[in-house]
Amino acid sequence: MADLAPIHLTLLMGPRIPAPVPRQVTDALLSAQVTVTAGQRSGFQLSFDLSTRGLIRTTLLPAGFFDPPTRVILVATVRGTPTVLMDGICIRQEVGVSNQPGQSTLTVTGEDLTVLMDLEEREGVPFPAMPPAARVAAIIARYAGYGITPLVIPELFPQAPMPTQRIEFQKGTDLGYLTELAKANGYVFYLDPGPAPGVSRGYWGPEVRLGVPQPALTVNADGLSTVDQMTFGLDGSAREQPVARVQIPVTKVAAVLPVPEVSVLRPPLTVRPAPALKKKVVADTAKKDAPQALAQTLAQAAQSADAVSGSGQLDVVRYGHVLRPRELVGVRGAGIAYDGLYYVKSVTHNLQRGSYTQNFTLAREGLIPLHPIVRP
Repeated sequence: MADLAPIHLTLLMGPRIPAPVPRQVTDALLSAQVTVTAGQRSGFQLSFDLSTRGLIRTTLLPAGFFDPPTRVILVATVRGTPTVLMDGICIRQEVGVSNQPGQSTLTVTGEDLTVLMDLEEREGVPFPAMPPAARVAAIIARYAGYGITPLVIPELFPQAPMPTQRIEFQKGTDLGYLTELAKANGYVFYLDPGPAPGVSRGYWGPEVRLGVPQPALTVNADGLSTVDQMTFGLDGSAREQPVARVQIPVTKVAAVLPVPEVSVLRPPLTVRPAPALKKKVVADTAKKDAPQALAQTLAQAAQSADAVSGSGQLDVVRYGHVLRPRELVGVRGAGIAYDGLYYVKSVTHNLQRGSYTQNFTLAREGLIPLHPIVRP
């Protein structure tokens, strides 16, 4: 696969600092699949030919070359531009043995480096006078040995209680606590591999819906099309309007908090956002501080804001680029209602010898784009 232009796939494996695999392993690679979804852990699956006298079966597999927790890095190079698709850990292997020649396979399944953050329970770790952003940075710093550097965006509503009032303690694993803090503030936490193999960015903050969009996905434009078919939908029941109540300490009277505008977390992409047909009472806010309750209310509003979705499949050679998840991309040719910018919610990379396709899903809050012209 690595010899076929214009796409090259580089596979690195090793205990902590991976190295390029032997040529026999590259030649035995049948397929690779990588799935990256916003709000979920990324995963990968590699399939190898398990020939009777091959290096994998006779030497590497018995020696533990594919055993957990072997680190795996996948890099795809398209038209000279490398993209790190996955930096993860092997967690499972399966061997399928067949009487038919060439049908025996080894399948290796794994997840991104966040799996390392979910292995150890840390009960009762104190964070005195530390806001959520400071706690997140301290936790991510524990994994610097794996090339992970923190990129932490401070929370919108400051939350640093005095130690005389309250001390925050960590419960559960590092990943569980990071995810809990992110959801409480309407943020996300994920590891973004690259730009070089062996390094990753631990991002904690709002979904990135700003910046220069990726090359447009063009449909229904004859020879200019980069995607053969796309499907769009509007879910009228998706968006919810949260309602939160807090208790005023002096009077003990309950008050309804105003719902923060979601655009402070997610800049709007459309002229007509879908209306919120549901009202939902946010639980467990009565005795919380106002900043905590506001953050939780904003998080609930942001979680259900995307009412419009899109999906499709593209050929990377035809598209000319690797579509990156968790960024913006333009859509052209779907009509005035559904054209415009979208947030790339998930991408599944499917690589086989001579083929590289991507399945993707898109999301945004409504119809009719703010900017009618989409960059090609």
